[in-house]
Amino acid sequence: MPQTLSTIPLFSGLSSRQLRQVQRSAVEHTYEPGALIVRQGGKTTSLFVVIEGSAKVVRNDRTISRRRAGEFFGEISLIDGRPRAASVIAETPMRCLVLDQAPLRKLMANEPSVAWAMLQSLATRLRGE
Repeated sequence: MPQTLSTIPLFSGLSSRQLRQVQRSAVEHTYEPGALIVRQGGKTTSLFVVIEGSAKVVRNDRTISRRRAGEFFGEISLIDGRPRAASVIAETPMRCLVLDQAPLRKLMANEPSVAWAMLQSLATRLRGE
């Protein structure tokens, strides 16, 4: 899996050692089309990194964006601990890496480049690029 991780922009700048740390912190989940991955208003605090497939992000019954391989979702609730801002529903068969808040916080504290990559990605989303 470290080779797969290195192709994901969030982790592309990490060393092999750092990629192994991410791998040890992550669990891989699969989802069928139509599966509800996270529910708007839910109280989970995991980050999801899409390895394969695509999902739609839905807020108040309206699709507001999509996430594809190499992208991630769940970072807002991961950061602030508040209920999920939107639902995410698999559109195709999906594989995701799921990182829970505690191990990811530890990883980010030990590997600031992961935190920086996430901030860069968030800035790009906020700019609408």
